[in-house]
Amino acid sequence: MFGVVRRAWLPLLIVVVIAVGGFVVQRVRGYFGGDDSGSSAAPFEDTKPFHPKIVVYDIFSPDGTYADINYLDLDATPQRVDGAGLPWSLTLSTTNPAVSPNIVAQGDGSTIGCRVTIDGVIKEENITTSPVSAQTFCIVKSA
Repeated sequence: MFGVVRRAWLPLLIVVVIAVGGFVVQRVRGYFGGDDSGSSAAPFEDTKPFHPKIVVYDIFSPDGTYADINYLDLDATPQRVDGAGLPWSLTLSTTNPAVSPNIVAQGDGSTIGCRVTIDGVIKEENITTSPVSAQTFCIVKSA
């Protein structure tokens, strides 16, 4: 009998270690939510109606001239429009909770202006006068 125990103690120890390790892993996964079988939580349902943000870029000039326009779309990707007839306008819509509209324009007249409107509220407006090729910019840091 003592000879059987002497030969079998190492395989028995390995089986016990594997069983204890498996039990510990199962308990830790259940504790941290890695095991979905015990979850009884209902999926998230948003009950409030959500209205997207409407961002409007406007470039205008009393001279009715042309302008080169650079702006950031709502994904913060630079965009460029060359030789746009003024007045020029662009309307964008997003479901992002925060946007940072940015527009720069340079015209071939002496006066140029920009305006950024978010959800019908003017957030930034700038009118610039220069003897030659007026330039303007509008930046809304957080909307």
